[in-house]
Amino acid sequence: MNRNKNINRNIIITIPAYNEEKTLPFVLDEIKRVLQTTKYRSAYKILVLDDGSLDRTADVARKHGAIVVSHRRNKGLAETFRSEMHECLKLDADIIVHTDADGQYHPQHIPELIQKVEEGYDLVLGSRFRGRIEQMPLLKRFGNLAFSTVLTSLTKVKITDSTTGFRAFTAEIARDISYINTFTYTQEQIIKAAKQKFRITEIPIIARKTRASRLFKNPFQYAVRAWINIFRIYRDYEPLMFFGRIGLLGLSGGFMIGLYFVYLHFTAGIHGHLGLLFLMIILLVFGLQTVLFGFLADMMRE
Repeated sequence: MNRNKNINRNIIITIPAYNEEKTLPFVLDEIKRVLQTTKYRSAYKILVLDDGSLDRTADVARKHGAIVVSHRRNKGLAETFRSEMHECLKLDADIIVHTDADGQYHPQHIPELIQKVEEGYDLVLGSRFRGRIEQMPLLKRFGNLAFSTVLTSLTKVKITDSTTGFRAFTAEIARDISYINTFTYTQEQIIKAAKQKFRITEIPIIARKTRASRLFKNPFQYAVRAWINIFRIYRDYEPLMFFGRIGLLGLSGGFMIGLYFVYLHFTAGIHGHLGLLFLMIILLVFGLQTVLFGFLADMMRE
């Protein structure tokens, strides 16, 4: 894709939607109002991926000029995102802008996201934490901070908002990155984009107050899922580091018990301690096997 020109681009703004008949008309009209005053006014289409909605989501999307593709049943965020990428590529997208149907992300930032892609970036994230957030639960803030810290360490790219759904990226990103996560796509896209040497950046955005999240029943559930996914990220992206640290912890525990036995040997003498001896052996064997497994997983990773 030639990024030195701003003409003849095919921009697809894609929106996943599940039972969003109330908010979707406002979101679609606001997007069109914003882009009507920009150089992109004749270069974009809006795609709504209806994830098996039980209300009139698909109907209102069509009435407001969107291209609509519907799942026959609800498949969830990750599978819907895969469908979005498939449909965007079928529509010959050059640049894909992903946003939400609940109005959280202000469309005034869409031209900024596109502009960054035109400047040469492959993945542009709309960062709520570099901009302004009207409302977010404290646990969710901490979870996002933890995610962003981990992803910054893994990708060597400064990430402040790893869970944002407001992002723009090239057709190459959509075509070249596959997803294994069954829950969400947000962190996996960033990690794999960095691994494949795509250029990543962020812009500050405004995040407006919306309804409660439908992905989590409460902030505690979010925190649990966040930490589970952090461990999965480490496991899949840096298996040697992940399993190596666990293995070294076991080896260290066994080594410390061994030093204690050496101390007893030269002082009071070793009498009994059969359980401690077995624990030392278990820790050493566990640690060695885990480190070796880390090497094996590192050799087999993509």
